[in-house]
Formats: sequence, structure tokens, C-alpha cells
Amino acid sequence: MSRRIVALAALGLAFGVVALDLAASPPNPYAAPPLLALGSGQAPSGGFCGDLPD
Repeated sequence: MSRRIVALAALGLAFGVVALDLAASPPNPYAAPPLLALGSGQAPSGGFCGDLPD
């Protein structure tokens, strides 16, 4: 196989995964978390290593 075929197959697979993801659940910008929450007052959630216990 040539590199071109492998590259096209990899790009096709990547675009296919993105298309399946978008088809399964379309993005909702109103339910998404903010991209940068610096100084927003929102507490971190999930597994955050720098979060000290109370």
C-alpha cells in the first residue's frame, strides 16, 4: 500500500467517527460548559488533582 491510500483511509476514518458522533447527539451550545472559566465563580467538578479536601 502506498502512503496516500493509508493517509486517505485514516482521514476517512477520522471524519467518519466525527460524523457518527454528531449524528448521535448534536451539539447544544447552551448546555456546554464555558471554554474558559477563569474567574467565573464556578467550582471545579470531576477528577481534579489540585482540588484540596475540605
